[in-house]
Amino acid sequence: MRWVSRKIGRREAATLGTIPVVLLLLAYVVTAAVRHAANPNDRIVPLPGAMAKALWTLATVPDPLSGSLLFWADTAASLERLGLGLGIAMAMAFLVGLLLGALPPARATFSPLVLGIAVIPPVALLPILFIMLGLGETAKVALIVIGVAPVMIRDLAGHVAALPTEQIIKAQTLGASSWQVILRVALPQALPRLIEVTRLAIGPAFVFLISAEAIASDVGLGYRIFLVRRYLSMDVIIPYVAWIALLSILIDMALVATGRRLFPWAGGAAR
Repeated sequence: MRWVSRKIGRREAATLGTIPVVLLLLAYVVTAAVRHAANPNDRIVPLPGAMAKALWTLATVPDPLSGSLLFWADTAASLERLGLGLGIAMAMAFLVGLLLGALPPARATFSPLVLGIAVIPPVALLPILFIMLGLGETAKVALIVIGVAPVMIRDLAGHVAALPTEQIIKAQTLGASSWQVILRVALPQALPRLIEVTRLAIGPAFVFLISAEAIASDVGLGYRIFLVRRYLSMDVIIPYVAWIALLSILIDMALVATGRRLFPWAGGAAR
């Protein structure tokens, strides 16, 4: 059997997917052991025990100044900002993308504007947002929205615009108005796509979140990473980066499960 024709089951896929992760972790442990054998005070590649100790301290020992558990406080603050940003972006993508995709006049009028905003590097707008909106939560959430919403709108609008013409013609033949076509034909097919574009936006949303927190914040995952880097605290930085990756995976899995439950007929939402 040719490799391109081979079918991979879930159990086999899980096994194959685990192998690179295990090899990467093994390579890290070996590298850390070799470096610490040559220099016991090495801080660039910390041993797993040192990282576990640092993370346990941040997660269980209250901070002397604030009295909070820093790891959980950082996680809660970052997830709140991420949730607000992604939620607003999803609402904008759904409403604007649906209308742009279903209504050619709206698409012709506003697509250039959406494209113009989408090609601007969002991080370049960060100073403007801080000047206009201040250094509080609004600017951080706005950066996430500006960073991911235009791309999500373009994707969703393109998906709706590419719906088979036969579906629209059949609906109009049965007497459907423009709004009925949008609600009965375009809307049900746009919702599964919204799940997909949100999954793709998780990574960029975290990038913009970390960038905003690194510049102006007093709590958050990005803030903590850039705070301890001046002390070369890789035993904190690496676990925080791994935790961000794990959170992204968990959010993605939650979106996949939501898509499967709400739209079982949509193959794209089930992947």
